Amino acid sequence: MSTSDGWLAAALVPLLALGPVLWRIAHGPAKDRLVGQNLVSLLAGLALLLAAQGFGRPSYTDVALVVSVLGPTGTLIYARFLDVLPDSRLVKWTALIGVPATVLPLCVATGPGRAMAKLLLVGALLIAGSVVTSARGGDGGTTA
Repeated sequence: MSTSDGWLAAALVPLLALGPVLWRIAHGPAKDRLVGQNLVSLLAGLALLLAAQGFGRPSYTDVALVVSVLGPTGTLIYARFLDVLPDSRLVKWTALIGVPATVLPLCVATGPGRAMAKLLLVGALLIAGSVVTSARGGDGGTTA
């Protein structure tokens, strides 16, 4: 098993976690769909970072950067339409534990330089976006 195979095997973890989340998005109530959208963007960003290292394609990191910016933005837009920002400890703790567990080994493998700075930026955006969009809004998270 080569090193790239290890990174690709690690990329399967967030991809496999997408299955139940996508099921919940398709069949759940609006609040659960909003939480699911937030979780999908987080898991997709992590999978793209790991796939970038596994395939040796730094351009996948750029796609992860776009996902880390647009994912929370989409969540906030839909939260505005639904007039609720549901509290989700699952998203928050997945971000606080999963992102450093993914980004730090990638930084070690990448070494110092521009690629490491980009990894740290994507990691910070994934954490910040997930924490901001998984916290209750000023109205206590209830509909008006």
